[in-house]
Amino acid sequence: MTILQALIIGVIYYIGSSWIYGVAFQTFYRPLVNGFLVGLVLGDPVTGTIIGATVNLVYLGFISAGGSIPGDPALAGVVATAIGITSDLGAQTALSLAVPLGLVGTLLWVFRMSFTTLIVQRFDTLINERKINKVTWNNFILPQLFLFVISVVPVFFAVLYGPSVVESALNFLGGNVVDALAVIGGMMPALGIALNMKAIIERKNIIFYFFGFFLAAYLDLEIIAVGAFAAVVAFIYSQYLSGGGLSNE
Repeated sequence: MTILQALIIGVIYYIGSSWIYGVAFQTFYRPLVNGFLVGLVLGDPVTGTIIGATVNLVYLGFISAGGSIPGDPALAGVVATAIGITSDLGAQTALSLAVPLGLVGTLLWVFRMSFTTLIVQRFDTLINERKINKVTWNNFILPQLFLFVISVVPVFFAVLYGPSVVESALNFLGGNVVDALAVIGGMMPALGIALNMKAIIERKNIIFYFFGFFLAAYLDLEIIAVGAFAAVVAFIYSQYLSGGGLSNE
């Protein structure tokens, strides 16, 4: 991996962590998307998508509430995909690395939130002093510069030097440990699927689950076709609700 590739991968994580980029934040934050982008940077978008999609399964039921996050999907997807491709790991082994990486991302999140609270405390003073330009600087530019540094720098070094460290560690531990990591990684998507199913299996949603199941099982449709049907049904359902045709209760 080159220095430029590592830098671009760091920027991908930064965009996925910053709310100011709107749609890019909503998409780059997902391991399926950032895995593809990392694979594209490293010249293997197919493997990147496979690893990213595998990591994404763990975070299907991901919810960030009250300013806390149970893990960082963006960091897990970006770094695990980069290490998985450059170290020639399978998707399951890369997934076993992604979960602890996601937990490390929570530390970056707490550090980020702690720093920005210091910036917020300056707002009242600056507003009272009518220094509007400095309010803009403290509210927009300074937090983004800070986020850029704490996002790009760790990921840059992780993806640049991480593969050699991981490869040396796996060679030292031997094949049995690698196989164990692959088994553990294969079990992790079940957690994400279970969390997602918990939200699906409710009185208002369960009928849509069985509708998709019957489409796939009895009509032998591909997943893209099922997704197209789901998009149409979701649109009709939302329009029906907004028109008062169905009750929310």
